[in-house]
Amino acid sequence: MTRQQVYFDDITVGQTIPEIVKGPMTNSHVMRWSAAIENWHRIHYDKAYAVEHDHLPDVMVNGSWKQHVLMQLLKDWSEPDGWAWKVNFQFRDMDIPGDVITAWGRVTKKTESSGLGYVELDIGLRNSRGVESTKGNAVVVLPRRGSARVPYPFSADAAAASEWPQGLAQGLVIRNRM
Repeated sequence: MTRQQVYFDDITVGQTIPEIVKGPMTNSHVMRWSAAIENWHRIHYDKAYAVEHDHLPDVMVNGSWKQHVLMQLLKDWSEPDGWAWKVNFQFRDMDIPGDVITAWGRVTKKTESSGLGYVELDIGLRNSRGVESTKGNAVVVLPRRGSARVPYPFSADAAAASEWPQGLAQGLVIRNRM
């Protein structure tokens, strides 16, 4: 399937990007991800341990899975010629089996530099219980209509001259506030 390119010129501040919906999550989903990344902490597969020992409501959806879904959101929106460049987010609450998880994004700022479009977004994950479990922001680099493609890999040298907050210039940042 060929994706239709999103161009910087067509983006407006305040616009939302297409959401990704996952779930409902099951114990099997959580366990398979844990096995795939070799995360054997019992809170991700042993409900009795999670509830009785760690006093959690159920087994927990892995933070690395949440990170993956946020990156999928940005990749799916910016491809084939855009680049998900910077991501910063915090795990603020738990997601559990039974949750339907929605990844969302909203454009907050646009800047053009050297023929490329830099788009800042608020991003996050919310679950079907109404909880915003993960919240953050990102910078995506998009081509200008009729201009050159975004270089692959995207050059970090362009970041040094950008007007983006210094925290975003550091790349992927994960914070856990639980």
